[in-house]
Amino acid sequence: MQNPSAPAIILASASPYRRDLLDRFLDDFDTVSPDIDESNSAGLSPKKLARHLARKKAETVSMTARDSLIIGADQLAVLEDQVLGKPGDHQKAVEQLLAASGKVVTFLTAVCILDPVARARYEHVDKTKVRFRQFDRRLAESYVRHDEPYDCAGSFKLEGAGLVLFEAVNTDDPTALIGLPMIWVADRLLQLGYLSA
Repeated sequence: MQNPSAPAIILASASPYRRDLLDRFLDDFDTVSPDIDESNSAGLSPKKLARHLARKKAETVSMTARDSLIIGADQLAVLEDQVLGKPGDHQKAVEQLLAASGKVVTFLTAVCILDPVARARYEHVDKTKVRFRQFDRRLAESYVRHDEPYDCAGSFKLEGAGLVLFEAVNTDDPTALIGLPMIWVADRLLQLGYLSA
């Protein structure tokens, strides 16, 4: 499926979830973890921040791999205009989930592709809305112990047991919630000749 004559592809991310998504149709790619400052010192809106971070990750990796196609991505979870970071530990994950109980969290998944052939940049931001069911601390604690979503924005894993927390998911691309909007990525790679149908 992958075009053998196309330049190498690098995923500018340390996320195992994004790597697993690309594995679905790419036979050969590398992953490089970009070491960037993810703080919002410029006070950008969540959508602009997600786009900025995806671009920054791709451009950082591109500096040492100019002849490769680079895919950078970032995801933010937004609850009532507040960006929810990755919880990092059990207690923060439970508190994040309890704050989301009965509410809608918007997930902004940004991707930036740098094409070395055309010397062009392609960007996309997917918006997914997740409506959480009303639940208590006992369910939140039980879920967090089960999935340990400490490295996930919003403190849940869609590919795990996170579905028990939802009432509805509104999205154009279910893979975006996992970390990379694969419908858009596949379409772009097909158009650029990196994949053969």
